[in-house]
Amino acid sequence: MIYRDSARNFNPLAAMCGRITIAEVEELVEPGELNPNDVHTPGVYVQRVVALTPEQAADKRIEKRTVR
Repeated sequence: MIYRDSARNFNPLAAMCGRITIAEVEELVEPGELNPNDVHTPGVYVQRVVALTPEQAADKRIEKRTVR
């Protein structure tokens, strides 16, 4: 898994410490598409993957930028 911005602070540690890690992902890529040096949480620590549809990813209320 690769995290964006401040999610890199504690998410990798929490994923490695948990008994079960469920990853809600916006985009799935094929093995080998990512540079191994860019991966923040190796797949060995992830037990379940929930892939969002593009509509679900666009509708997420968290991580949306709001400007006044």
